[in-house]
Amino acid sequence: MTTQQDQAAAAGNADHQDQVAALATADQQDQAAALAKAATLIEALPWLDRFHGQIVVIKFGGHAMTDDVLRMAFAQDVVFLRYAGLRPVVVHGGGPQINAHLDRLGMETTFRGGLRVTTTEAMDVVRMVLTGQVNRDVVGLINRHGPFAVGMSGEDAHLLTARRVQATDADGQAIDIGHVGEIESVNPGAISALIADGRIPVISSVARSESGDVLNVNADTAASALAVALSAAKLVVLTDVAGLYADWPGSGTAGPVISELGVSELAAMLPTLSDGMIPKMNACLNAVLGGVPQAHVLDGRLPHAVLLEIFTDSGIGTMIVPDGEQGAA
Repeated sequence: MTTQQDQAAAAGNADHQDQVAALATADQQDQAAALAKAATLIEALPWLDRFHGQIVVIKFGGHAMTDDVLRMAFAQDVVFLRYAGLRPVVVHGGGPQINAHLDRLGMETTFRGGLRVTTTEAMDVVRMVLTGQVNRDVVGLINRHGPFAVGMSGEDAHLLTARRVQATDADGQAIDIGHVGEIESVNPGAISALIADGRIPVISSVARSESGDVLNVNADTAASALAVALSAAKLVVLTDVAGLYADWPGSGTAGPVISELGVSELAAMLPTLSDGMIPKMNACLNAVLGGVPQAHVLDGRLPHAVLLEIFTDSGIGTMIVPDGEQGAA
């Protein structure tokens, strides 16, 4: 009997020691996780100091606009910037949503010279979807975290003034593509007032012409023009690629992402880029030439891409800076 009791006591002691060891391991894991979080916060400290009070213009687009998880993560990023003392401004398009609505209405989409022809009827749909649907959705996502976001159109307070553009066919002949515009001027007074009030402006890429026509403008271009007019510290463009690739498309493979480029290097590369990348890199180029210190193209398919770029030492995506400042940023 004594032997059985000794054996039971020994087994109990072993179990107790295992439990103590397990608790110690769990405590160590918790401590390691806490230290990792602290390291992340400390890494963000110099960037918080550098960008506190600065305006950051973010072009929201691509897959991040249609995936619910990514949409929620983007809204969290924007609100985090606001709480961290930055002043975010969001500009958005809505190509997939416009296409879906046109399809539901049975309205045929035609292209001339590689560009969508936006008829008066189609422009009504574009205006309704961008300002009445997509804009309200983005505002609602951000405002789940507090009363911050205010939705606007480029038409409001004459924020964006544009003129009609024409495409060119293969023979060099001008083609009328309807209500498509390019930005001529920006009147940022209403945006500045919202920022001063602690709000987060959310702007749809619809503009007006001097004659009062409503025009659809490229959201990348709109974000770039606003970044210049607001003297932003950064322009961030979300897209569906990791950044600008060094050897694409010439090598047939993506190759490494270029982490940093001067404006002259980018200008030389523009003719070799794919059609989808040209407006984004043009937007970055024009922003930096207009006085914005940094412009970035980020992979919007990566959750919290905006925070990773702004608050980590390594950053992500491709950054465009003025000539001679490579490495300084």
